[in-house]
Amino acid sequence: MPARVDAFRPADLTAEQRALYDRLLDSARATTNRPFPIADEEGRLRGPFNGMLLSPELGNALQELGTAVRFGTGFTQRQKELAILAVAAHERSEYEWAVHSHAALHAGITEDQLAAIRAGADCGLDDPVEITVLATARELAASGDLTDDGFTAATDVLGLARLYELVTLVGYYRLVADQLRVLRVTD
Repeated sequence: MPARVDAFRPADLTAEQRALYDRLLDSARATTNRPFPIADEEGRLRGPFNGMLLSPELGNALQELGTAVRFGTGFTQRQKELAILAVAAHERSEYEWAVHSHAALHAGITEDQLAAIRAGADCGLDDPVEITVLATARELAASGDLTDDGFTAATDVLGLARLYELVTLVGYYRLVADQLRVLRVTD
């Protein structure tokens, strides 16, 4: 399916769009997503970032939240990628899957584990925190809630503050998956 919104050309941006565009290109995510740069060779934003330009004020708030959940939680890179991949698999978000499966490989998650995550199967994790992060993210992605048992298991391992971070991270990536789907973003 073709994209529903053409990528904005940098020369055509309003002042508000340009300010957000510049913030995005100067952000931590712009330097950590190689080989998935957030802009193409003509400077047009890729992935969810082009959509943010549709409403610069809202787009800026969303990119700030994205920065916080990617770089401001107490989770390790592996733990974050497990949660993000649980969302990408559930939502069938191919863009999120492509970007974050690559990041997960760099964080030490194996190809076999990636296949298991995508299939919703046990992926042979040994670390109790990673097991809890993945199980909790899967439950949140599937239902938008946690059962009492899921909540207790998550708080027992993660603590309440870290669970709050995980709920926020999963919610952010569910939102991004919705935006990517509605706007038909594939790259």
